Amino acid sequence: MLSSAYSAGLCGIDGFIVTVECNLREKLEGFELVGLPDLAVKEAKERVWNACSNSGYPFPYARITVNLAPADRKKEGSVFDAAILTSIFHSAGIIRRDTDLSGRCIVGELSLSGELRGVRGILCMCVAAKESGFREFYAPAENATEAATVAGIDVYAVHNMRELVRHLNGEERLTPVQCDRNTLFAQANTYDCDFIDVRGQAQAKRAMEIAAAGGHNILLIGPPGTGKSMLAKRLPSILPPLTFDEAIETTKIHSVAGTLPEGMSLLSGRPFRAPHHTMSPASLVGGGVNPRPGEISLANNGVLFLDEFPEFPRQVTDALRQPLEDRRVTITRANGRVTFPCSFMLVGAMNPCHCGYYGHPTRKCTCKQSDVQRYISKISGPMLDRIDIQIELPSLSYDEISANDASAERSEVIRARVTAAREFAMKRMKGAGKIFCNAQLDAAGIHEFCPTDEEASSLLRAAYDSLGLSARGYDRILRVARTIADLAGSELIRAPHIAEAIQLRSLDRKYWG
Repeated sequence: MLSSAYSAGLCGIDGFIVTVECNLREKLEGFELVGLPDLAVKEAKERVWNACSNSGYPFPYARITVNLAPADRKKEGSVFDAAILTSIFHSAGIIRRDTDLSGRCIVGELSLSGELRGVRGILCMCVAAKESGFREFYAPAENATEAATVAGIDVYAVHNMRELVRHLNGEERLTPVQCDRNTLFAQANTYDCDFIDVRGQAQAKRAMEIAAAGGHNILLIGPPGTGKSMLAKRLPSILPPLTFDEAIETTKIHSVAGTLPEGMSLLSGRPFRAPHHTMSPASLVGGGVNPRPGEISLANNGVLFLDEFPEFPRQVTDALRQPLEDRRVTITRANGRVTFPCSFMLVGAMNPCHCGYYGHPTRKCTCKQSDVQRYISKISGPMLDRIDIQIELPSLSYDEISANDASAERSEVIRARVTAAREFAMKRMKGAGKIFCNAQLDAAGIHEFCPTDEEASSLLRAAYDSLGLSARGYDRILRVARTIADLAGSELIRAPHIAEAIQLRSLDRKYWG
């Protein structure tokens, strides 16, 4: 008896449909699993046999051949267990043979008792099932709510195989999982950290607002205790709210990586990742025999914060260069390649020198000038060129720390200005393709969307010659000036906008100028 059930696999953050074909030949005995399975899939034979027995069903005495199609595509993990046993039950008549399994996608790992265990990437698989025209999706109860965030497909939470068999036989119907997407999304953009907590540092706050409005990368430079980490952690609170599509894409990445917080089915707030400086390049960009997303992908649509920036190995920071330009990273291995999205804002923080007190008004710096240059040069020139904003944070006086600043603003107030600036830019760039903020403007976009008046052009020419800017540095200043103009509601970039953008290139002016 030949039977087919349907499941789904993963390639990067994209799911693909797998047809599980089962053929039973009586009067023979054996169990073969084919279709390019990895070791975890091959081990499914033991899990399936024990799950069948402990669920109270007789395992068929027959020659069983299970094929996972397409046979030329590598199958990984334990996600196919439930579909394999379902196809065997259907062939053996335990599930009625007149039951139509087409249009039903079944995923889940089996325990030896027949319970379904949660799997990584359930959201990606459900999206693939919906896009392939499936009407029903059966998932482990542990993470069925995550799959239910996908609209247009009925998701059923399955606790064990007996429950699934009774449902498919029409004996005891399961109820589709209900997911209130509006309620989930209403929980977005609530952050524990707020900009009103940061004392002083008005110029740095302004720089963070400009960075958020244009999606620009930013480097914070200052002695210990000046608030660099505080500002970085509060950046997500002033970024525009995630769209639903962005939330789905971000959740897919964390679902595949297994980093989705327990009890959370949809990441509705922008992620903030802050890896330690001892990390490897593979941890940053992703890797492994079966590639997993790295920190840059886990920060997709959010913020990647690298504290003590010069302490990161050069090969780690330089690995950021291409992803910062392309906003995606492709990892190639012998058995194929996968592409992960990595559209993030980079925030770096560093001391001005090795001891941390270069230029401090009261603490003496113990570094020589050559040591300062050597410390700064740990960050390569091409890497600095990719950081639009470089701002110095001065040490705070007692009065600045203890004062009750009436002009301090809450994150929601700053976010309103940031969102308005982004909307202003989006109207101008409508029809320009997938450009969502000024930091993504290429050379053609800069030429089209960054008009300057005569005074601004003269100022930019003088800065280019005196600072020895590269062509990329020139583009960065124009992009930042475009964002400053957007915050001011101006279509034309004027001299004050250029002047402020130049002031936000601290390393160009102080160390390289």
